[in-house]
Amino acid sequence: MSVLFLTEQLINLENAKRENRERVANIVLNDENLFQDLIAITFKVDDKISIRAAWVLEWICTHHYLEWMIPHLDEFTSKIATVQFDSAIRPCAKICEHLATAYYANQENDIKKNLTIEQIDAIVEAGFDWLITPQKIAVRAYTMNTLYLFGLEKDWIHPELKHIIETKIIHESKGTKARGKYILALIEKHQKST
Repeated sequence: MSVLFLTEQLINLENAKRENRERVANIVLNDENLFQDLIAITFKVDDKISIRAAWVLEWICTHHYLEWMIPHLDEFTSKIATVQFDSAIRPCAKICEHLATAYYANQENDIKKNLTIEQIDAIVEAGFDWLITPQKIAVRAYTMNTLYLFGLEKDWIHPELKHIIETKIIHESKGTKARGKYILALIEKHQKST
């Protein structure tokens, strides 16, 4: 299969319904070489096809193989801050949350072994940008979790995250307010345990 075929399938993907994302994800799952192409299309940030590619990329990372990201972590982390469309930022923020969760998992895994400090820094930087700019609830929720996790090792993150939640997030929608309070409680619990 070719990148042309993948592009055609993405163009024909009508909406983000489960069956649509799964159908195109299966094409990539059957030919792992297309995964690199999927990432490249995700970062065609001026083209709306990037939204559909991001949906499928997130589907694969969530439901199948997060570890497929390992050879592409440099590209993914260096380019996530360039994503412009709201509907593409959400899946990228969710992938960041998955990476952070895997990195802090109790059991050893390949993400833990391969995610570098530079890549984490790029995720953290994009995350703070997403929190201080207008974003959808899901982006904020995934990002607060991601930053909380990376803040377990990077001392400066929790105070910054706490400040943004208390001065900005807490005044937004009920969903972001609830997640913000939850993250504040986690930060407080972590501070007491250290």
